[in-house]
Parts: sequence; C-alpha cells; structure tokens
Amino acid sequence: MTGDGSLGIAVGAPGSGRIRYAAAMALYQAGQISAAQLEAYRVAAGNDAESPAALFAERGLPLPLATPATPEPALQTLLQEADRYFATLSGPGIAEVRTGLAAQPLGRPKAVVTPANAVVAAHMAAALAPLSLTRPALATAIAAALPHLGWITYDLYPVDQIGPTFGTSHAYATLVGATGNFVADNFDLGLFLIAPHTLYRDHRHLAPELYAPLTGPHGWRFGPDVPLHVKPAHHPVWNEPLRPHLTKVGPVPFLALFCWTRDTEAVAEVLPARDWDQLEALRLDP
Repeated sequence: MTGDGSLGIAVGAPGSGRIRYAAAMALYQAGQISAAQLEAYRVAAGNDAESPAALFAERGLPLPLATPATPEPALQTLLQEADRYFATLSGPGIAEVRTGLAAQPLGRPKAVVTPANAVVAAHMAAALAPLSLTRPALATAIAAALPHLGWITYDLYPVDQIGPTFGTSHAYATLVGATGNFVADNFDLGLFLIAPHTLYRDHRHLAPELYAPLTGPHGWRFGPDVPLHVKPAHHPVWNEPLRPHLTKVGPVPFLALFCWTRDTEAVAEVLPARDWDQLEALRLDP
C-alpha cells in the first residue's frame, strides 16, 4: 500500500517540503526509492502546502510506502549522527553521555509503532527547517527516522502543577532505552519536541540529564523564581541529579537530543514558583 508521499511530515507545515526531500534523500541512499522519485521530491520541496502525490501522478511514478519496510538503516544512521553531533559539543555531561552510549550492548533496532502524534505533525517540520541549514546530516537522519520512532506525550504530571499548556504541547521519543528502538538498561537517549512559546515549569529528577538543543533561542533557569538565561541552539545543558531546571520555548519549536545516564525510572517532581503566570505569557524575542 502506498501513502500520500508525505513521509510522515505534515503537509503545510513551514519547511515541510525541504524536510520531505531530506527524508527522501535518506531513502534513496538506502536503496528504497529511485532517482526519479528523489527528483520528484526535490521539485516538490518548493511548495510546503501541497502533497507530492500530484507530481508523482503527473510523472507516472509510484509513491513510496507510507512507512518504509526496513527501519534499521534509518535508525542506525540517526544514532550515528547523534553521536557525531555530541562529539562536536563541549561542556559538562558530554563525556558521560558518549561513554554511557558506547557501553550499551546495542542490538538490532526495531520500529516502535505508536499512533500519530499531533505535536510532531504540527511542529517537527518547523524545527527541522533551521537545523537543516546548520546540521544537514542530523536533520536528514531525524526526518528519515520519524516513521519508526515511538512518540509519547507524557501525561503523568498533574495539570495543576505542570500548567495548562505543557501537557498537550510536547512529545518525546526514546531512541536508546528500555522502551526505545535500541534496547538498553538504565540509560535513555532520544528526541524531545515542545511547541513554540510553551513553558516547561521548574522541576527536578534524580537522573543526571543532558539537553543538546538543536533549535533556539530558548530561555533556561536553574532554580524557582530566579531570572531566565536565553541560550541559542547547540549550547548543551547538563543537569546534575536533583538540579532544578525550567525551559521557556522561544518562537521556534524546541527540538533537542536528551539523555538520562542513570536512574531512568525515577519520577520528576514539579517545584513551585511565584512567577509562572508571567513566564506563561512571556514571548522571547526572535
């Protein structure tokens, strides 16, 4: 059965045409589509608002499968590109993450089938568009792996604590971990996506955590009621165990690689602050 040619990237989202072409390039390199199909995606990349299906029909080309049959090449490539990206960064936590990742006895990856996620459909293309200009290989790898990742919108935070918007404005996918594409014990690595202008309130957890933001700018702080610090993309944040932290997303969706290096079963707790209403309403300058 063929799909509509969207390759899991929502039609109409800003930058979606370019990201579909990036995903198609990964399929071509894996031998899953022809040069003629790749060229059709290149031509269609200039129009975010239209599905490539009409162009494929005009050229007499079959549409690719809605979900490519073999997830291994896309998932292996994403894991390799993630580690290559970490190798370009410096600062606390980078060595811990790369050492922990290298120590995992990773087997063959699997696709994690979950229902379509509304946050991913609405915001992933807009997050990948700027990343494709600065880290094209990583953006291409993420786009190609999208159909095989198990996206979850976490619902265990009490709404009265985490706020009115975060619960429906984020999604994460575990690439390496107990429930990830690559199974690992007490180690979680994956992708985290949050809609623009969303506040992820002050919280903490026992697990040491690395955020490697692929987009920016976004606001950060490391204690309730202290001032925000605005950081650009590609400036990693390392949270020691039980370190309070908050993220205020800027005008571009927040997309990050994340890693919990141990204590992955520990539950996060929200830490009360007096200024959440002001931060919910805050708009960071582009």
